[in-house]
Amino acid sequence: MVLCLVAGLEPEEEVTDVVCDEAKLKDGEMMEVEVGDHNVLLVRCDGVYSAISNQCTHYGAPLSKGVLSGHRVRCPWHGSCFNVKTGDLEEYPGIDCLPCHKENSESKMLTIFSVQIQGQPKRIKWMGARDQAVLHTVMLLGGGAASLMCAETLRQENYGGRIIMVSRDDLLPYDKTRLSKIMNAESESLLMRKIEFFHKYDIEVWLKKEALSIDTNKKTVTFDDGLIQCYDQILIATGCRAKSLDCPGVDLENVLMLETPEDARCIHYACVGCRTVVVGTSFVGMEVAAYMIDMASSITIIGSSELPYQKTLGPELGKVTMMMLEERGVRFYMNDAVAEVQGQNRRVKAVKLKSGITIEADLLIAGIGVNPNSEFLKGSPIRMDSKNYVIVDKYMRTNITDVYCAGDLTSFPLKMAKGQNVSIGHWQTAQAHGRIAALNMLRREVELNIVPFYWTVLLGRTIRYAGYGEGYTEMVLKGRFENMKFLALYLKDDEVVAAAGLNVEPAVSVVAERLAEGRVITKAEADVYTTWLQLE
Repeated sequence: MVLCLVAGLEPEEEVTDVVCDEAKLKDGEMMEVEVGDHNVLLVRCDGVYSAISNQCTHYGAPLSKGVLSGHRVRCPWHGSCFNVKTGDLEEYPGIDCLPCHKENSESKMLTIFSVQIQGQPKRIKWMGARDQAVLHTVMLLGGGAASLMCAETLRQENYGGRIIMVSRDDLLPYDKTRLSKIMNAESESLLMRKIEFFHKYDIEVWLKKEALSIDTNKKTVTFDDGLIQCYDQILIATGCRAKSLDCPGVDLENVLMLETPEDARCIHYACVGCRTVVVGTSFVGMEVAAYMIDMASSITIIGSSELPYQKTLGPELGKVTMMMLEERGVRFYMNDAVAEVQGQNRRVKAVKLKSGITIEADLLIAGIGVNPNSEFLKGSPIRMDSKNYVIVDKYMRTNITDVYCAGDLTSFPLKMAKGQNVSIGHWQTAQAHGRIAALNMLRREVELNIVPFYWTVLLGRTIRYAGYGEGYTEMVLKGRFENMKFLALYLKDDEVVAAAGLNVEPAVSVVAERLAEGRVITKAEADVYTTWLQLE
């Protein structure tokens, strides 16, 4: 049998191409095919063919290079998952679904009609709107990914009540993962949804408004402009803010932190031709330093540990990333900290370290960690841990009825870590939190069950990470760190709990999918690298 696909270009125009013989595609396999100008993913599952767009709706990765498991395909770059039969999004960080191509079999031919949504290989899942007869209000505190996904999920589930999203920012929800990667980006280009989207689906957005307190008995929130707003259910997703340095001189001009698109643009223009010091070897700090290499006259990084990423990715990977930047002229002072920022005419002149070393500088960028934005909850009965992160259960519920919490300021039980409470500042994690909170606001009793997925970009190289490796006891390595092609598997109790990789796609997505399915990857499998890794 020959497979024949028909791609719709205009409502009245179609193009038909013969793409392959049926024998080329076995059950449980997928392949990329071209139909006219359309890039299509053809999949055979349970003897049935389906076809969807081959481009991930997140950053356009080819899904044919990803991981097919049952009825879903996982993106090789950032872990987004899609149902191959419906095209619906099943796992973040993507937020849109894929166009699904209609099938029509005639005379042993499989014909697929390709439908493009406004010329783009993506579509928004069906969403309802406000029903004025529904006297119920959901308030979303915070204008980030968790709140947006909560609002979208509520409308996708046909919630007809009022949705109010409140943000202290002056922007609609935007992609914060790009701030340290494209630092001169215009704010509009970072938006996850345009204002027309919020109007269409009746999601109110209040910008430049900050919550001062919450009364969980009266179900009200008091804001900085004096407004007191009632709610029926509330999601607290106010995130975290960057920690400031605690030393003399931090109030000098040209001491900057990265929190907003405006901050990113300030750093982009301020670093040109300057002697720049970056304090902190976090993912963001290292990305900012790498970004500035061809712009600043010199770059120095100050780290409090022996190596970057020591607790997260391990010393071996930390050493390699440090070497990558050192080869481009970046200097490191590790196991040290800033004692004083010295200035002249209110501008940074030098940075003095606790070790006694003084580094001449024109610009200092601090990236030493975050604090949760939970001060307004003090005095309320909402339970927090010793670090002021809000504690939730597996349904994203706090200890107070109708109060939910999601995102970076949350301490939540991670199923793959045997229910251990963790705080993870990952974009994809915050999105999943928002969705689960919405479903449980609607009394669906859906548990959070995710595999954290993260990526960092240094000098054009992307290191991908999946799982939760804190406390790992052993690492199994495939490839060589110094060759810039490797897969590191992190083990705890003789089981793989996380993976990090560079230039080995889709290996990290394969590990993520295995962990998501609840299937154990044993040390024996990790040691022999059997074919489940799907590596060349």
